[in-house]
This record gives sequence, structure tokens and C-alpha cells, in this order.
Amino acid sequence: MMVAAPLLVVVLSWNGIEADLWLHLIQTQLGRLLGNTFILVLGVSISVLILGVSLAWLTASCQFPGRKLFDVGLMLPLAVPAYVMAFVMVGLLDYSGPVQQQLRAWFGSGISFSFRGTGAVVMVMSLVLYPYVYMLSRNAFLAQGREPLEAARVLGYNPVLGFFKVALPMARPAIVAGLALALMETLADFGAVQIFNYDTFTTAIYKAWYGFFDIRTAAQLASILLLIVLSGLFAERKIRGGAEYFQSGKRAVAHSRIPLRGGRAVAATLYCGLVLTLAFLVPVAQLVFWVAKYSWRDLDSRYMGLVGHTLSLAALAAIITVAAAFLLALYKRTYKGKLSAAVVRLATVGYALPGSVLAVGIMLSFNWLDSIVAAVQSGLGFAVQPWFVGGVLALLLAYATRFLAAAYGPVETSLERIRPSIPEAASILGAQPMDIVRRIYLPMLAPGLFTAALLVFVDVMKEMPATLLMRPFGWDTLAVRIYEMTSEGMWPQAALPGLTLVLVGLIPVIVLVRGSSR
Repeated sequence: MMVAAPLLVVVLSWNGIEADLWLHLIQTQLGRLLGNTFILVLGVSISVLILGVSLAWLTASCQFPGRKLFDVGLMLPLAVPAYVMAFVMVGLLDYSGPVQQQLRAWFGSGISFSFRGTGAVVMVMSLVLYPYVYMLSRNAFLAQGREPLEAARVLGYNPVLGFFKVALPMARPAIVAGLALALMETLADFGAVQIFNYDTFTTAIYKAWYGFFDIRTAAQLASILLLIVLSGLFAERKIRGGAEYFQSGKRAVAHSRIPLRGGRAVAATLYCGLVLTLAFLVPVAQLVFWVAKYSWRDLDSRYMGLVGHTLSLAALAAIITVAAAFLLALYKRTYKGKLSAAVVRLATVGYALPGSVLAVGIMLSFNWLDSIVAAVQSGLGFAVQPWFVGGVLALLLAYATRFLAAAYGPVETSLERIRPSIPEAASILGAQPMDIVRRIYLPMLAPGLFTAALLVFVDVMKEMPATLLMRPFGWDTLAVRIYEMTSEGMWPQAALPGLTLVLVGLIPVIVLVRGSSR
């Protein structure tokens, strides 16, 4: 219901249309929104595929100087929110930034360029999102073992042809899965595209809500974005669902990697180093510089209030979401069948939905509930007061719906490791269902529950569009602070909350790195 109700409300929003407003949108913006969204998705798709797959192949299958460092380091950009990368790069590369100032000092005042176009947006999004493809592709290449490439060599293929003819097709399901995650994040992004003034459906939804004060039109725009997202999910499942790939299950060991020597080794090291530098080292160094020089003065009681709001919302959302994920996983395990599988699939589709879509759907749902409550209050002679809209509950529901899939994965994986005979034996011995949950499931699931809570906690801290649209009065967070500062072009003032989010975001990345290295 958490997912179905907002989606249904968004779809049903077409029962009334503001003709004048839609005529204005069609004449002035709709074509540009569709074009910008398509170009952004296409550009990011190509970029993350090239970066993610090539880097994964180098670190998993080749031996060159620095490989072990890059093997782990290339995952670190996952900790950098897209909007943080965006304002750092704009602050560095725009006309008044230090890069162009230094170039003009070296080569004269005629040096100038704009870092605001489509290419800049694609570059920033790709640097942040390529780790999705890299991480899954790397695991796929490691799992292939040495046998497929040896078989390709026997057939006369050199290493390059062996990669394209054997290794790449075998890794296709993992590559497509990583690409799907990157594209869902691209469609859901609001902060980065807003910094570049690059209008997409997420920015249009925000403008319709807060610019035109028309939540129904915002919902109708959200339904178009929802259609795009669901079409992408359907296409991804079709691409992955029609083929089967079998692997040896053995990880490639060090001596089976292809040794790179001479110029190839230098090129591989420089390539990996360049990507790591641009995607992680440069933005973190710039944030540290801005904090040390300018924004450390903002470390006052107001900033601590923002941290408190952010942490409390993230903690509450993590508890609610992990509890829902646990109940969902237990339901699927207890009642196996098509119905439970369909329920799980619907409940976990929220991760693919932009926060703006969920915000609009939940707000409309709560408006409807408040209208019913208001009618009851009025009939009983009580003062009419909203119960749902404008409260923390709506925001927490949006978080839980959005990130339930992130919590469900670790919980389900941990639950599958518990043999059914253990709770069955406890039941035979007379244990009640609640006792089985409390004394068997919860202790044995503790690592998975912790991982799930950690992932949701950090995702909620970084979430921007739903927080902007639904936060109660006075509940600003670190993400909202970054939005306010970047809207005014105050990049150094956004550095302190940006650096805080990056440092906290490193925690789940470290957990993922440790898990993938086992």
C-alpha cells in the first residue's frame, strides 16, 4: 500500500486538467523537458557503460601498477551525492572559478568557457554514477574465472577479442543491472540538474508545485516521469530475462590476470588514476579547502540543528524501513507463491521512483485523508486541523517507500541463510511465533538488519527532492541547506554540509567494499 497508493493517486490526477497551464507548458517547456531528459539519459548511459565496464575489466582481469589501490578506490565516488559533485565542479570550472582564473593568468584574458551545458551535466552525473556499473561488472568478471578466456585463446582469440566475444557477453546481466541503477538515479536527480539550470521533469515538478502552486499539474508531470521510469524497468527486465549465462563460480586469482607491460601498463594506471582523481579526490579536496578557508565559521548552533534534523529523520526512516523490509521478507518466506512474489515486487519498485513522484503522490493522498478528517471534525463540532499534511509522518512515509528496496536486499539475503529447519524445530518445541522472531530471527539477522539500516540511513541523509517538497516548517536538513546555498551561487557556504554528507556516505561504501572483497 505504501507504494501503490501514491502511484494510483498520481495516475488518477488526470481527472482534472488546468487547460491554460498545460497549454503554456506544451508551447514553452514540454518539448524541451522531453529532449533534455532523453539527452541526459542517453549521455549518461554511454558514459557510465564506457567508464564502468572498462575500469571493471582492468581491475578484475589485468595486472598493472596500482591495480589493488584502484580496485577499491574506484568505488569511492558512490559516497559523493550528485548535487555535491555538481556545485564543486561548477565552483572550480566556471568563469570565476580558480581553474579559469589560473588559465587567464597563464595565457591571457581571452581564455573563457562555460561549464553549464549538457556536456557538463552528463560529465558530473557520469562521474558519480559509473560505480554502479563498475561494481557489478567487476564482480561478474571476477566470478568468470580463467576458463572462458583460456577457451577463447584456444579458439584463436587474442585478449581483446576474448573480452568482446566471451567475457563481455557473460557479464551482460550484471552490466545491464548496474546501468539500470545508474539511469534510475539520473531520472530521479533534482539537485545536480537544478545547479546547472538544466530543466528536466524533476525540476518541472518542483516548479509546478512551488512556482505555480498547482499540485495537480505537478502530479500530472510526475505521471509522465513515472511512465518513463516504468518503461525503463520493463525494458531492463526484458533485456536481462531472455538469456541465461553460466559461470564457473571461481574468482580470478592474481596469476591468471593479463599482465600489462610498458606503455599499456602506464596507460591503464593513468586512466584509472584520472577517473579516481576527477570523481573523488578533486571534489573532496575542494570541499576541505572551502571548509578550511570559508565555511568553518558556519559550524554553530544553527548548523548543529540541521545535523540534528538530518540524523533524526534518517534514524526514524531507517527504523521504519528496516522493520517493513523484515516483515516483507518474512511474509515472502512464510507464504511462498506468485502472490507474495508480486507483493514484494510492487513494494520494492519504490527505489526506481524519483522522490518528487512519491512526494506528489503522498501529498495528494494525505490531502484526501485530511479532507475526510476535516469533514468528521466539522460534523462533530471540533476545530478543523490537518492531521497528515505538513507533518513528519508524510516525509517518513516517502523515505520508507523510496528506500524499502535498499533495505529489503540485505534482509532477504540474510534470511535465506537461515535454514527452515531451525524455526520449524522451535515451533515443534512449543515456541510461539513472536518468540521465534525474537529469539531466532532477530539475533541471526542482526548483521543484515544493521547493513540495511546503514544503507537507508545514508540514503535518507542525501535525499533532496522529497525533502524539499514535503519537509515540515522548520525541519531543514543538510541537503536543504546545500540547495539554499547553491541556489544563490554560494559554493563555499555549501561545502560544510556537502563534506559532512560525503564523509557519512563513505561508511556504506566501505561496507560494500569489504563485502565485495570476500
